[in-house]
Amino acid sequence: MAPITRLFDFPYYQLNKNNLEACLVTKYNGVWVKTSTQEYIEKANTISRALLRLGVQKNDKIAIISSNNRTEWNIMDIGALQTGAQTVPIYPTISEDDYQYILNHSEAKYCFVSDEVVYQKLKLVLPNIPLLKEIYSFNEIEGCQNWKTLLELGKDESNQSDVEERKNNVKAEELATIIYTSGTTGKPKGVMLSHNNIVSNVLDSAERIPFEEGTSVALSFLPICHIFERVILYIYQFYSVSIYFAESIDKLSDNIKEVKPTVFSVVPRLLEKVYDKIHAKGEGLTGIKKMLFFWAIDLGLRYEPYGANGWWYELQLNIARKLIFSKWKEGLGGKLNVMVSGSAALQPRLIRVFAAAEMPVMEGYGLTETSPVISVNDQRNKGFKIGTVGKVIKNVTVTIAADGEILCKGPNVMMGYYKDEQLTNEAIKEGFFHTGDIGEFDCEGFLKITDRKKEMFKTSGGKYIAPQLIENAMKQSLFIEQIMVIGDGEKMPAAFIQPSFDFIKEWAKRKNIAIGNSNEEIISNPEVIKRIQEEVDVTNEKFGNWEKIKRFELTPDVWSIDGGHLTPTLKLKRKIVMEKYKDLYQKIYN
Repeated sequence: MAPITRLFDFPYYQLNKNNLEACLVTKYNGVWVKTSTQEYIEKANTISRALLRLGVQKNDKIAIISSNNRTEWNIMDIGALQTGAQTVPIYPTISEDDYQYILNHSEAKYCFVSDEVVYQKLKLVLPNIPLLKEIYSFNEIEGCQNWKTLLELGKDESNQSDVEERKNNVKAEELATIIYTSGTTGKPKGVMLSHNNIVSNVLDSAERIPFEEGTSVALSFLPICHIFERVILYIYQFYSVSIYFAESIDKLSDNIKEVKPTVFSVVPRLLEKVYDKIHAKGEGLTGIKKMLFFWAIDLGLRYEPYGANGWWYELQLNIARKLIFSKWKEGLGGKLNVMVSGSAALQPRLIRVFAAAEMPVMEGYGLTETSPVISVNDQRNKGFKIGTVGKVIKNVTVTIAADGEILCKGPNVMMGYYKDEQLTNEAIKEGFFHTGDIGEFDCEGFLKITDRKKEMFKTSGGKYIAPQLIENAMKQSLFIEQIMVIGDGEKMPAAFIQPSFDFIKEWAKRKNIAIGNSNEEIISNPEVIKRIQEEVDVTNEKFGNWEKIKRFELTPDVWSIDGGHLTPTLKLKRKIVMEKYKDLYQKIYN
């Protein structure tokens, strides 16, 4: 079997081993529609033939903007790459100005959109994108060309030999995709990833994920335009995992029950919400049921892998699994045996409690610039350690600089930033990519991330504050949905807090406290402020005196991607949050 060296080799590799009936599965009009491996390849070739007939040349750029993960995305990805063109995936939720910037900066010739909302947003800036020849849509949209016209155009197989020639001329070291990072400041940066960057990363990290080849079922819902989910999808294809695409985040719990996945990838915020929902259900129980529920949670929060807590703990855990945790697992489809987490730090309590419930979360670490995986936990062979991001994958070298910054070298390190040599040279020195993250290795070789180098700040007393550590600890409170620690150059750290409004309403109902209906009323309610102060005080005990949050202000709006508070991967846009709440900042420090 030919080795996999380019991204479009994955489906052919799968076909050689298993022609999966349900290779890619998307729901249309309430029905799950399966695409087999064979059909996936045939449609990708049809698209390649159509693109050649449209005059697409090697190194042309083809953009894809999709609000949801779907079969069409993958067919377009392979179909475009086979012609020697490159794909430019774009986050659907960014502003139309960013659409305009990315499409112009990448010089995209064609753009494929998923739906009416994206199309209308793109139409607003279309006159300012002179090089874009045509927009095609996956859904039927009035006034927009449908992608099925390309399936028609490519039906005639007479130019398949030209497609084969183009495919054969694509080299592993050549550019495959440009991924624009949703930087927390400034214009998006175009990360150039070659076929080899991503293929090597897939093959070098695939062995860390335990799959039963040809029998595992995945549910995909994290944005495919982000390299994390995209690499996961190539890993699924490598292992012949059936991939079902969730309809949306809102329908996730329904889709989980229908699909009964054995695996899916998560981001910390999503897992926090799942846990909070489970916890809230427990709060609603009474008597012995409630007692057993919280006894099980208490056991889960003390979980250590590999039987480290001894036989008595394991005995109790087995009882808790039968009585309580089995119901959690049932709620997530009943067959889930592994989750993979990336994008931001995951609270250790969540890793413990889900592992106790036999749905372990394998936390990993990486960046778009590293394709993305640098390290990842693996339950097998003692490769799982809570509070770390696992051991570095093979063929990748990590060193820790004198100031604690994580430096990475390997075939996964990007080609550079598109059209920005200066930025590339600042990021990659002597072959090492400077991640901007601070970390350390423990005595067993597990990597631990302690903070973002750029996000650390000094108080006026000269003490360093690592905001992410404090924020992650504070977010363990059910009362706190989002928090941003502030205080650069000030005498003390403080915070903006977005309360968990839904949980606070339930809490107030249980306690018979009138807190009002609007978010504005809730954040100014003395009982709410007092209760959140108690949460902050408890968490403050974990930190040194100089790190303790001395003051906070509550914000009435829900922090979101659309609101500009968060990046599409749910990280804080610190500068924007600071700008939004500058009045609160003045209130705290003046």
